[in-house]
Amino acid sequence: MPKCGFFVSATVMLLVSVSAQADVLSIATPTYTTPNSAAGVLRPTQGMTMQQVEQRFGAPSQRLNAIGEPPITRWHYPDFDVFFEHSQVIHAVVPRQQ
Repeated sequence: MPKCGFFVSATVMLLVSVSAQADVLSIATPTYTTPNSAAGVLRPTQGMTMQQVEQRFGAPSQRLNAIGEPPITRWHYPDFDVFFEHSQVIHAVVPRQQ
């Protein structure tokens, strides 16, 4: 019986040591930039209507016609572009500087 107890405790210790290992991910110093971060340009959020966007940010400098099905419309502002599906915002993006 003593051999059986040894194997059980060795197996338990092995399982504990394997499950205790983990990878560490550090985001304190990322190596990439996020030009569309919330800390950057204030822009419309998903779900806003065209009317709400225009009330809050003013008239766009350019309105592109709807394309496709469902219709996707793009409005261009000096600092960002807004994409609508029907009349609701699906994305608002800051163009990358080239």
